Amino acid sequence: MFISERIQAAIHALEVGVVSRWIKIMAVVLALGGLVELYDLMSYRGFNSPEAMDAAQVARHLASGQGYSTDFIRPLSLYLVSKHNLQREPAGTNAARLYGPHPDLANPPVYPTLLAGLMKVSHPKWSIEMHKSFWSEGGRYLRYQPEFLITLFNQALLFAAVGLTFLLARALLDPLAAWLAALLTLGSETLWKFSVSGQSTLLLLVIFLGLLWCLMRIEQRARAGLPDHRRIFMLATLAGALIGLGLLTRYAFGWVLVPTAIFLVLFGGARRTGLAVAAGLAFIVVAAPWLIRNLVVSGTLFGTAGYAVVENTFPFPGFQLMQSLDPDMAPAFWVTPYLRKLIENSRAILQSDLLRLGNGWMGMLFFAGLLLGLRNLAARRMRYFALMCLGWLVVVQALGRTYLSTLSPELNSENLLVLLTPLVMIFGAAFFLTLLEQMNLPSLQWRFLVIGVLVAMVCQPLLGALLPPKTSPVAYPPYYPPDIQKIAGWMQPEELLMSDIPWSVAWYGQRQCSWTTRNSQYDFVALNDYIKPVKGLYLSLATLDGKLISECKMGGADSWGNFAFQAAAYNQLPKNFPLRNFPAESLPSGLFLTDRQRW
Repeated sequence: MFISERIQAAIHALEVGVVSRWIKIMAVVLALGGLVELYDLMSYRGFNSPEAMDAAQVARHLASGQGYSTDFIRPLSLYLVSKHNLQREPAGTNAARLYGPHPDLANPPVYPTLLAGLMKVSHPKWSIEMHKSFWSEGGRYLRYQPEFLITLFNQALLFAAVGLTFLLARALLDPLAAWLAALLTLGSETLWKFSVSGQSTLLLLVIFLGLLWCLMRIEQRARAGLPDHRRIFMLATLAGALIGLGLLTRYAFGWVLVPTAIFLVLFGGARRTGLAVAAGLAFIVVAAPWLIRNLVVSGTLFGTAGYAVVENTFPFPGFQLMQSLDPDMAPAFWVTPYLRKLIENSRAILQSDLLRLGNGWMGMLFFAGLLLGLRNLAARRMRYFALMCLGWLVVVQALGRTYLSTLSPELNSENLLVLLTPLVMIFGAAFFLTLLEQMNLPSLQWRFLVIGVLVAMVCQPLLGALLPPKTSPVAYPPYYPPDIQKIAGWMQPEELLMSDIPWSVAWYGQRQCSWTTRNSQYDFVALNDYIKPVKGLYLSLATLDGKLISECKMGGADSWGNFAFQAAAYNQLPKNFPLRNFPAESLPSGLFLTDRQRW
């Protein structure tokens, strides 16, 4: 080949060939990398939810070979484990399994297992960096390295969700709608906030999008009358397995099996009943081993997580059920608490959470588009599935809502409606493009200008987050990791701490820490004297900043709010309280008491 021909071939490859394709891919990768860097620089915030720290510390136990155990000790977990073990070992002295690794009963296994693999590969540094740039600034703590690595992992899941949204929209609609839906999903500030929250939401979103793809392919093949029943059954089995995997990521996701079964029965073709049964069996096969594990460990299928529907009802307000060593479960068999919880929480969801779907603007287009028929039958039927999920998840979220949703109304693991974001973007984009076709625009440039205006409006919250001022990366108050690690350093690894934020002590301090019991007298003594001695008490600003009258003075003589008020204001502790030593140096993040001088 002559040199001129080689040059011409190279130019052709550069312009329209393989090289051109790789240049475009690299440009997209660099743009996404720049977006991640800018967002993490301006809006990154350390873990600010109990669920994120809890899952991360369980993952560290897995990575270090301690099994599926936890340092975050819920009194309800002690109750369940000890009650179950005493039935088998009446004379057992370690029935609550506190002398050694305590089995975790709150977290499904998939997300902590993935995080454990990440920790095995990355080998993060567990101690706080106070003198290295980026992790600190001028000797002032900024970021915790393991948390930042988990954030990068979740942001990779966000990009995977955007890619799946594009593929799903292109199969249902057309390339323009697919690009628009993917761009709007990428521009959702809510999803970006979840990416830095440390929660399992984005992993669950990827699983949900995989389920949507399976259902779409089943509907298309069944409607086309294709004879390959084996492939359709494989897709139904995969759909059921994905729901099982979702259950093992977040227990409430298992309820998606109901709208999935209805969809398969309605649109599964001649073998619709068999498809629904295949999905159900696959779901059971995936979920059963873990549920059996829970049954063996605690005598319950879902551990403490199974009591979410009981939490925050009027017999168990706030966190009282999780803080109970011997709860009276008689009210759990009443109907009134659940009916009241469903009505109150459904009203809040319908008036607030639904309005935030798709960053508001796309949610309005989505709901308005319900009045418009879609030419594509597959898209129309997938929209039916979206509506079934929407109605069903409102009920599930309302009944499963606990006090965690009060601590963080938007970013919490109980927010299931956020999983519908890609579907809202897809069908909202379809309705918008239908309206756009009705506009008499003078040129193609005007058409793209209108699309650009929509993208700017929907992505405005994210664009605002990329601009100054910079968000503080420290989730203080109440979490200040340097203080928590300092306190943990004063304690021996086998000793038990107690705190009002035990998830943070377990995560940052790597010490076994019980949640504060329902009261500072009877329940505290029951744990300290009969289960395991409490060697240290750490009350954070979450308690010290409580309301003076309603939470401290009128919260009861044995409430932790009154305990903190008496200790901080008058330097008084209850008579015979075993922890009476405190450090001479002040801790800006709270109050620490212990059994002896350790500093």
